[in-house]
Amino acid sequence: MNDASPRPSVVGVAVSYATDPDRAVAEAVTQIDLAATCFLLVLVPEGLALGPLSAALSSRAQGVPAFGCTTAGQITPSGYDSGALLILAFPRRHFRCASLPFESLSGMSIKSVADEARRHEARFPHTAGWNRLALVFVDGLSKREDVLVSTLQTALDSVPVFGGSAGNGLSFRETHVLSDGVFRSDAALMLLIETDLDVAGIGFDHFLPTDTQMVVTAAIPEDRLVLELNGAPAAQEYARLVGCPVDRLGPRVFAENPMLVRQNHAYHVRAVHGAPGGAALSFLSAIDDGLILTLGRGRDIVETLDAGLDVRGAQGRAPDVVLGFDCVLRRLEIEHKHLSAPVSDVFRRRRVIGFNTYGEQHRGVHVNQTFVGVAFFEAEGRGRELQ
Repeated sequence: MNDASPRPSVVGVAVSYATDPDRAVAEAVTQIDLAATCFLLVLVPEGLALGPLSAALSSRAQGVPAFGCTTAGQITPSGYDSGALLILAFPRRHFRCASLPFESLSGMSIKSVADEARRHEARFPHTAGWNRLALVFVDGLSKREDVLVSTLQTALDSVPVFGGSAGNGLSFRETHVLSDGVFRSDAALMLLIETDLDVAGIGFDHFLPTDTQMVVTAAIPEDRLVLELNGAPAAQEYARLVGCPVDRLGPRVFAENPMLVRQNHAYHVRAVHGAPGGAALSFLSAIDDGLILTLGRGRDIVETLDAGLDVRGAQGRAPDVVLGFDCVLRRLEIEHKHLSAPVSDVFRRRRVIGFNTYGEQHRGVHVNQTFVGVAFFEAEGRGRELQ
């Protein structure tokens, strides 16, 4: 059997490049079977007007619930894309879903989040023989992803939590999550999903630790802002260690010279997305005084992508589809190295559909510059529609 051979996916995929929201939705919904759909996942390109888009979804989705977020780029059936409205249709034959929105993340209570998540799961009857997971979509500029996803993973216990932080291109100004027909900032959404498909979680980056380490000697944790590294102004010390003038620091440099944090026996990326005032460093994940950061060294990003996506189900079958959450800083590095075409080819062969994020959630841990995915495997004879 040739795993790369074309075949219909259990998840419907619709793409429109129209810049008018109503036309974009109208084009997209003609590509999917709404009558057979449990829920829609709507991944929105930068620049598409959100108010008219939510109105179009309400009028054209025939009552099918629509969830999603704004993105920093899309992964369509063609690979990397930037201007595509991407709508995924999850069929009732294979999926059940219960949504739980969280508003006002800036003032959220850990206890109330945990209590709501537990109550939400208890209200969602477990179907015998079906697998259960949670998908989380969160405002990528809320600075609350770390505590939110770790709380959800603890509350849900054995239910694995995956997801991505909403983006808006490289603007880093405002991101939105779609639930209950409305796009909101300072908000998040958890989708508790059951499926009769086999499921596997995926999470990897392409960095190895070097011998170069830094200690955070002054920080403002609530703002994810590092003021000093090794007792020196953070931006200046980082620039010195990576061999770059301070005034040349930017997304490309940050993407190719990440800082890693060791957690147990694994390293996770703590990505930088800015150097405000040319002195401090602004991070996309949690930081704190005394944190030890290790400079990362990149491996071949195409090879590690292909190897990381080479997952198999119980019967040795390749995934029918992989829902992917791919950090925008990975994409920046890929584009700078002129590797978009081979990376898109890997995504096509491995059947990846998804979006570029401002951060990724892998089993309750918020990470950066990482590919996180959920692979769905269809076995012969599986699938039945719940009434």
